[in-house]
Amino acid sequence: MSNALNGEGILGAGDDMDYRPSEDEPFMNPRQIAYFRRKLLNWKEEILREAQDTLVTLQNEPLREPDLTDRASSETDWSIELRTRDRQRKLIAKIDAALRRIDEGEYGYCEVTGEPISLGRLEARPIATMTVEAQSAHERNEKISRDE
Repeated sequence: MSNALNGEGILGAGDDMDYRPSEDEPFMNPRQIAYFRRKLLNWKEEILREAQDTLVTLQNEPLREPDLTDRASSETDWSIELRTRDRQRKLIAKIDAALRRIDEGEYGYCEVTGEPISLGRLEARPIATMTVEAQSAHERNEKISRDE
């Protein structure tokens, strides 16, 4: 299990926790796959932990401000917090899709061109499904469609 993750998202004993993928090694080799799987699982765990913290806080701290202005401010804060959690729920779906692409051997390759997505892009946005060029073309096409 030296290049794979166990069920809890923890690297096996032979893996280097300081490892970073490099252009000097074969693209999406087992070590890179394990690295990005761990990165995605850790990101998902962090989002779920934050969501649980929000839920606990909502249950334990009902709005009790006697002043209407304070109450309105608190309600606005909670509304923003809940919108953030909704965005993160959608992000979890993208993380799950990236984990499926890893399982299917498609992770790291552009869904439009089939070319490798740069390691720098995957490091910054591990849920990326397109190269920067394909993403830019997609966004230009989307803008043209919206403007018509």
